[in-house]
Amino acid sequence: MANFLFVLSKNDNEAATRCFQFAKIAHSKGHKTNLFFIDGGVLWADSTRNFSLKAGTGDCPNDYLPYLVENHVPIGV
Repeated sequence: MANFLFVLSKNDNEAATRCFQFAKIAHSKGHKTNLFFIDGGVLWADSTRNFSLKAGTGDCPNDYLPYLVENHVPIGV
């Protein structure tokens, strides 16, 4: 098992979607996973934000973030 820390530093939908996706993949494979929001990324800690805005690939942050929350993946701000 490896340790992963994903850092989101931008208020960018594409970056957030990828960050949450990679964190979900790492955690689902049994790795210890943490996320940390810094700089512009702290705006993703707002639970009233629209998490369903699609990225260029057709997925969105809401495709991955609920898994992380439900599985108690630590998210630091």
